[in-house]
Amino acid sequence: MPHAPPLGALLRHYAAGSALACDPVDQGLLNRGYRLRTTRGRYFLKHHFDPETATPEAIARQHRATQRLAALGVPVAPPFPAHDGRTVAVVGGHAYALHPWIEGRHRHGAQLTAEQCGRLGALLGVVHASLERVMPVQGCERTEKGARAGGGARTDASAPDTAPDTPDRGAAPTHHTPARAGSARSGKPHAGHPAARNAGTATPDADPVDAGADPATTFALIDDLLARVRRHRPADSFDELARHRLLERRALLELHVGRRPPHGGPVGWVHGDFHPFNLLYRGDAPAAIVDWDRLGVKPRAEEAVRAAAIFFVRPTGTLDLPKVRAYARAYRRTAKATPSELAAAVHRVWWERLNDFWMLRWHYERGDTRADPQFPAASALVVWWTREYDAVCDAFVG
Repeated sequence: MPHAPPLGALLRHYAAGSALACDPVDQGLLNRGYRLRTTRGRYFLKHHFDPETATPEAIARQHRATQRLAALGVPVAPPFPAHDGRTVAVVGGHAYALHPWIEGRHRHGAQLTAEQCGRLGALLGVVHASLERVMPVQGCERTEKGARAGGGARTDASAPDTAPDTPDRGAAPTHHTPARAGSARSGKPHAGHPAARNAGTATPDADPVDAGADPATTFALIDDLLARVRRHRPADSFDELARHRLLERRALLELHVGRRPPHGGPVGWVHGDFHPFNLLYRGDAPAAIVDWDRLGVKPRAEEAVRAAAIFFVRPTGTLDLPKVRAYARAYRRTAKATPSELAAAVHRVWWERLNDFWMLRWHYERGDTRADPQFPAASALVVWWTREYDAVCDAFVG
């Protein structure tokens, strides 16, 4: 298999038996995963590959957080320690970690009842509240600006958090059927990679800023993308939709250019990439939150809004507001977040989406078409959200 892990050397680090089978899990955008079966059981082997998230400090932070969360009863899958007590094995200059294999399925919001949507919101609230207990923010102001000191929020208009260079992410997954069982994220690009976002989203190659995306930069980007669309030959239906959405977005941005948000709200440790492919269900109950690569200090309420915009977006580019309401009420209760906090987060994430073109940049700048199937819903969402702004805000605060 490509990029086959050095199983012999790795398993000597752990009391995990001898390898019987090792199969790649759907490849993620940041790191690689394998379903490993040995004489002692089944495991998820993670190859920490992404340069930004695979530093020793970042991996240690992820592992420390999941170990502490597990002690509080939060459904996570912390790594196993090796013989020397460490949770990371470095072989050939590459870092690996061994986790339990968690059987489960990914579930989109369309597959959740109103009660289960409340449980989802409560779960994210518990994650934020628990992280505040076990990962105190030291030396950081309780604002987005303070997130910088903790390695926090970064922004870009190019792609999702899980992108090689992200979303927020915002489009719907390409299907609403359960993904195959497994303990690792599927790695498929989606709109939450959250949601498809733009500025205000954590990205691997951008520096943090204090406010939302600069509309002047967005106007220039729209002009560049329109030129790329015109030059693309042979023209196809994707080009036609891209041109329509770019012109439509420019008109919307001209209309709302004065609504650029100020600094973000209270920050704290967040998962950083909370979406359907990073949550495994066993039956009706969440079994494990996986993929903590984007753990960081960021505005908490914004993660709640971005996650909802991924879980509850419909293929037509609208949000299931009754489910959003059930989710948000439970989140506010467990995270002790105020309605005003959520209202401000809704505004910032809406602004991100208004300025967001990561899918088109992948398509026209990189020639990467993996996110193309999500573009219709993602591009329709911000138009609908702008029209129904008050209703969306009310769903999060009511």
